[in-house]
Amino acid sequence: LLVAMPTMSDPRFERSVIYVCAHGPDGAMGLVVNKALGSLTFADLLSQLGVESGSSEDEIQVHFGGPVETGRGFVLHSDEYEQEATMKVADGIAMTATVDVLKDISEGCGPRRSLLALGYAGWGPEQLDQEIQANGWLTVTPDEQILFDHDLDNKWQRAIGKLGFDPSSLSGHAGRA
Repeated sequence: LLVAMPTMSDPRFERSVIYVCAHGPDGAMGLVVNKALGSLTFADLLSQLGVESGSSEDEIQVHFGGPVETGRGFVLHSDEYEQEATMKVADGIAMTATVDVLKDISEGCGPRRSLLALGYAGWGPEQLDQEIQANGWLTVTPDEQILFDHDLDNKWQRAIGKLGFDPSSLSGHAGRA
């Protein structure tokens, strides 16, 4: 997980928690897991896609996954659910970006745990590494509770809490020894 430093000035990422789905020589891609899109419901999304609504969509939040390709949807989920297009991200975590996973979720036969996001956060080659070195982000080991919990307001604080210190003691300035 990437956790925005308290000094993050970009409003799109202020107090963000981002699950990094891919990171390599070509860049990085992740999903913001703690910001909801208040203007769009799951039922609205299904309607826009021409998908008949099932019975399980009432509690499903649509998240702001990041500022890149905001019309593109991603479902980050537990890995017991699998389709041909499912990408295994890590032990226990997978991602699917098809309409079929949305249909399955709406019918109550989707993954055990999931997070639906529109858009993603993206970085070019070495960009994320440079932002981490410049004290833009903290890194935290992910867990299912932080990823999939519906309590979005406290995810940032809980993610930083895994590091074992008070975030108010952090400085936004990088130092050299």
